[in-house]
Amino acid sequence: MTEHSDTSPVGRRTVLIALAVGAATAQQAPAATRTAASAPADAAAAVCTLTKEMTEGPYYLDGALVRSDITEGKAGVPLGLALTVVDSACTPIGNALVEIWHADALGEYSGYVGGNGHNESDDGIFLRGGVLTDSSGVADITTVYPGWYRGRCSHIHVKVHTGVTLTSDGSFTGGSTLHTGQLFFGETVTSAVAEVSPYSANTVTRTTLSQDSVYDGGGASSGLLTLTALGDSASSGYTGTLTLGVSG
Repeated sequence: MTEHSDTSPVGRRTVLIALAVGAATAQQAPAATRTAASAPADAAAAVCTLTKEMTEGPYYLDGALVRSDITEGKAGVPLGLALTVVDSACTPIGNALVEIWHADALGEYSGYVGGNGHNESDDGIFLRGGVLTDSSGVADITTVYPGWYRGRCSHIHVKVHTGVTLTSDGSFTGGSTLHTGQLFFGETVTSAVAEVSPYSANTVTRTTLSQDSVYDGGGASSGLLTLTALGDSASSGYTGTLTLGVSG
């Protein structure tokens, strides 16, 4: 199951800046932006660094549920994401829907189970969903660390929508998609997670971050999360933070 990818820019509407949060075990990317910590005169004119969007990939499904916990009982290393959405002037955007989807520990996507060679139940919704940002532009999502499949490193797909309408079935409709991208993980952490069950049962050869066909080595400006360990071992889990900026 190889995901089609294109490392050249899909569009220039999207900007990405890194949160200045220290990582306990992850690789830390160089600062790529000017932040609100700049001098007041600079902050008023701050413009976030432009970056390219990433391919959506072949595993997107419409009708994702709006919910903060997308695990659906899937086993894996706990992962809490805190993604902040800002505009091109680095001002937080509230009420934006941040939608994510990713493979489980065995590299299988809901709705496409079997593509990575494993037999498991498929409800079509596990590890898929989104949440609206709060007034500070923050979307908090609970999931598990993604596994890997043939030809790709561990990653998470993300879309940012604005102007959506929530529906009675727990999903959303309408609005505009301002960003399509992917989130990535430092190789040191992924290597440790790969040794933990059930990831250790994934016998597909793992593609590393540096070998990946989509990640371009740009650090946080290309979606590399800042990871903070929640305990002394990989099985304890991580918090992943990043600021996504969109100029619509």
